[in-house]
Amino acid sequence: MTQAGVPTHDPIPIGEIAKPPFARLPDPLAIFAGRAARLRALAGNHPLSPYLLFLASLCEAQHRIQDGLPAAELPPRGTIERAREFHMPPLDRMGFVPNKTMDVTWERLLALAATIAMPDSARSALDRVSAADPAAKAAMLGAVLANTISVEELAEHAFAAAALQVHFVRLAAKLDSKTLVPVGEGACPICGGAPVSSMVVGWPGAQDTRFCACSLCGTLWNQPRVKCTLCGSTKGIAYQEIAGGPATVKAETCESCGSYLKIMHQRIDAAIDPVADDVATLALDLLVRESGYRRGAVNPFLLGY
Repeated sequence: MTQAGVPTHDPIPIGEIAKPPFARLPDPLAIFAGRAARLRALAGNHPLSPYLLFLASLCEAQHRIQDGLPAAELPPRGTIERAREFHMPPLDRMGFVPNKTMDVTWERLLALAATIAMPDSARSALDRVSAADPAAKAAMLGAVLANTISVEELAEHAFAAAALQVHFVRLAAKLDSKTLVPVGEGACPICGGAPVSSMVVGWPGAQDTRFCACSLCGTLWNQPRVKCTLCGSTKGIAYQEIAGGPATVKAETCESCGSYLKIMHQRIDAAIDPVADDVATLALDLLVRESGYRRGAVNPFLLGY
């Protein structure tokens, strides 16, 4: 592993001043299909190829089940307006109550997941999830949203998390990004979730700026560079990477809180996906953790790391 240090920022082209929006909402009809394609592209000769291909099939299922799903219903307007007033997430994950739309999403995802090739251990986990009674199902959803999943049930909760992602992405897409406000360091402005990673983008009007990506609802929110995405500190920020590894992905470490989050340069590789590339660079996590840093990201497909 090498220490990349604090990088110099690429200059913004003359005549183009970066004025990034605070947030960008997910596109439910593109996010999972794009992620599936990225996972397949990353698989190649990757050491995690079988797992990446399994995830690609699961993401494709997330995409396919949306056709004909009941409409996702947002909280009442008054609830959303009060959340904005008090800088709270309008789709607070901790206040989530499953409804009919979530039930249909759950059932469809599990049914389609059953057609995916997977190891026997994953198949057994899927069978247990499919057989869960309402109380067990509610407990699984609650554990995913609260990030309190036991090591013994990681596989089961990956399926539950996949269903929740579909539901929250569809909800987030219906909000108005212009009404969103910050709700705290390292917290998604829509659902309050932790980031899965951050990306330096090259979008028109937002060149060379950074956005954090929500692990649950897929929302992207603007975050200044060379600043810890988790505690907000600007001191003791450094960048580490694997020698000979992809130059587009580094670990941003923070001495103040002892944590790290990956930063991905999507402006260099437009195909980068914050969830897929996080899984594919697990080796970077293992090396950075040997240095004593705590992973600050949450990825439903890397539960336990």
